[in-house]
Amino acid sequence: MSSSSLFLLFFLLISSLCLPSFSELLLLPLSHSLSPTQFNSTHHLLKSSSSRSAARFHNHRHHRRQQQQLSLPLSAGSDYTLSFNLGNDPPQPVTLYMDTGSDLVWFPCAPFECILCEGKSNPSLFPKPPNISRTQKVSCKSPACSAAHTSLSSSDLCAISRCPLESIETSDCSSFACPPFYYAYGDGSLIARLYRDSVSISSLILRNFTFGCAHTTLGEPVGVAGFGRGLLSLPAQLATFSPQLGKQFSYCLISHSFDKQRVRRPSPLILGRYEEDEKRTDGELVQFVYTLMLENPKHQYFYSVGLAGISVGKKTIPAPEMLRRLDQRGNGGMVVDSGTTFTMLPASLYNSVVAEFDHRVGRVLERASEIEDKTGLGPCYYMKAKNETAVPTVTLRFEGKGSDVVLPRKNYFYEFFDGRDGTERKKRVGCLMLMNGGDDAELSEGPGATLGNYQQQGFEVVYDLEKQRVGFARRQCASLWDRLNQRN
Repeated sequence: MSSSSLFLLFFLLISSLCLPSFSELLLLPLSHSLSPTQFNSTHHLLKSSSSRSAARFHNHRHHRRQQQQLSLPLSAGSDYTLSFNLGNDPPQPVTLYMDTGSDLVWFPCAPFECILCEGKSNPSLFPKPPNISRTQKVSCKSPACSAAHTSLSSSDLCAISRCPLESIETSDCSSFACPPFYYAYGDGSLIARLYRDSVSISSLILRNFTFGCAHTTLGEPVGVAGFGRGLLSLPAQLATFSPQLGKQFSYCLISHSFDKQRVRRPSPLILGRYEEDEKRTDGELVQFVYTLMLENPKHQYFYSVGLAGISVGKKTIPAPEMLRRLDQRGNGGMVVDSGTTFTMLPASLYNSVVAEFDHRVGRVLERASEIEDKTGLGPCYYMKAKNETAVPTVTLRFEGKGSDVVLPRKNYFYEFFDGRDGTERKKRVGCLMLMNGGDDAELSEGPGATLGNYQQQGFEVVYDLEKQRVGFARRQCASLWDRLNQRN
């Protein structure tokens, strides 16, 4: 081979090593699961979302009191979905809720039975449960099996799988399958087995991907892609394919605004790190503010952060001590959660925020108490065009220097037309989109608050697992999707 040919070969090799590989960044579309056919009015839609947020927050504690030995995740997320294909003979579509409040990837498998699941999902949004007859069962000796069984030893799991004693002693139980496991959320549960199969996510193929297959569930008709911290979570498994994919993920939720007629574009879910080519995007300076993740010894899959206070206008209301940090048992803090719609706050902080908000707004706008009863939200007001400036700015002040997040008005105050009964003229109303999580004393077990996805809309929310921090930056999420999609 000539010297020029060797030089060309060397140049191509070096160039290929310098180019960023696809494994460094994986871009996926998130879809909002709201269906126009599910709700007959805005009141109904808001009431359903507020009730679901409260149930996800409260049932976690109720279930824990009954089963103190379990560290339960929140209820399964129910707002944003992602899709992939299972297997390749032929590939079978799977659509799951994306959930940062749990750490397991599972889905219904045929044949499937769901108990007490009436009205919990819209079947038209989700494909039929896949058939997993050709997939491979996970061995009882696998670390994944121990993770699914709350870290039981492989010897115990092999014994449960009826592996003979002599085989356990000689570590020869690889042919025995991991026994079924029980997984409980705050408001539902399931029994599943662990399997491995190839999964196609976008143009990426992950072989030996581990997932839970459930033939029977209670109150959980749809599967979940757990993004919490844990061996079986989707980010953790992607990290085994490429460490870059497991160091960071982010999402940017396009505002859904509860408009049933709105054409919904995908919200970008970004796995891995990336750098912007320009300092400004869509005319705005992209600048992240970060707050540290709190290490949680009990609920290890939660992304807990400290909340120092909430400002209404220029007045800052300090958060109770329970929200600033975690105690030795892992209770307290605020969980950044993709699966809860509205932010839940302890009563003391919520009442103070509402009192200050109403002090400012209630002086110029009439209270709409009947709307509060219909939606489960409040305070609500009848809006007037000349009083647009009556709504003060709301700022979340997280622990750490420079960690304040100023919320856009639409992220905490939703305006819509009250249709009444059709006999009266429609009136424009607006409601505060924060919720009362309950008495502070009752929140001593588990998270003290959750940051819901409605308040995260229009932000890129970054989970930096390497530096143990969560970041927020205002974004034009649709433009971010278009730009990254073109690059990939």
